[in-house]
Amino acid sequence: MRVLVVDDQELVREGIASLLGIQPGIRVVGTAADGAEAVDAALALAPEVILMDVRMPGMDGVEAVTAIGSSAPGCKVVMLTTFDDEEYVVQALRAGAVGYLLKNLPAAELAAAVRLAHRGVAQLDPAVTRRLAAAPTPPPAPALPPPPRGEPEPTAREVEILRLVAAGATNREIASRLYLSEGTVKNHISRILTRLGLRGRAQAALYARDRGLL
Repeated sequence: MRVLVVDDQELVREGIASLLGIQPGIRVVGTAADGAEAVDAALALAPEVILMDVRMPGMDGVEAVTAIGSSAPGCKVVMLTTFDDEEYVVQALRAGAVGYLLKNLPAAELAAAVRLAHRGVAQLDPAVTRRLAAAPTPPPAPALPPPPRGEPEPTAREVEILRLVAAGATNREIASRLYLSEGTVKNHISRILTRLGLRGRAQAALYARDRGLL
């Protein structure tokens, strides 16, 4: 899979690119030093996964995610940063990032994260999930919004699955915990995302957080 690495610190940028470049099945097609370069590179190099720092001079990572979502929607962007500040996490996920990870990952785990992102699996660093869960939230709203006329009311099982998705569980982990097949879990998640108008699991995590489900 084709990967672009974006970080304003050259040593960090090149180090990540070198570590990923020797991982099986991963090809680093380029690097960028800020958000503006990342947007240009996304168009020119057609990466499938982008590892993006959050804080960079000029166009930062959040702005770049928004721009890439409009100009190169096929790219999966994962934020890779040292900052686990709740505001950054929320802004990045709302902008369309499929994950938010911290830079203390070992190389093998980072490569695994790239492969999961390529498959569209949302990922939140455990420290990030704890930060979101501990952050003040608005007054709890209904677990799911009222469905369109003619649609069935959301089930308790769907709410339970949404909580597990928001906690970062994979389909396999959810299936094991709830004694369901992975296919059943996948169908539940697709139905939840469609009903809520969400673009993926990362936005589902924010939705759950905003409604006090974490």
